[in-house]
Amino acid sequence: MAEETKQPKLPKKLESIITEIEKLTILEAADLVKALQEKFGVTAAAPTVVAPAAVAEEETKKEEKNTYDVILQSAGENKIAVIKVLREIKPDLGLKEAKTLTEEAPKAILEDAKKEEAEEVKKKLEAAGIARMDLLSQINTDIFYL
Repeated sequence: MAEETKQPKLPKKLESIITEIEKLTILEAADLVKALQEKFGVTAAAPTVVAPAAVAEEETKKEEKNTYDVILQSAGENKIAVIKVLREIKPDLGLKEAKTLTEEAPKAILEDAKKEEAEEVKKKLEAAGIARMDLLSQINTDIFYL
């Protein structure tokens, strides 16, 4: 060993074993490792640790997506039908606000909606002939292009 680090004092028996191992060639040391593995039924492989990011990713996949945002990307050619559907979905919107929403796309139509509600809105907008819309999950940020 080129550098010696401070290690705790070992019993004389262990120090003599280490001294003998230091005298071995690489091939002899490899044979010793194999023999010890076979004798005691162990492996010299480093223990594997699951990365925390991988664990978190698996947990996220297991979680069901609870809330969605419905984003209007483009109203398409049939803006009048899209405006009617928007006013049906959001009754508080006036004609002017619904028209502005279609013209200023991309805009959020629904935020924090349940999956069933988001799917229903998606179907209504598709029937109206929208050009493009996204459903964004709040847990997993996957974007579904339609």
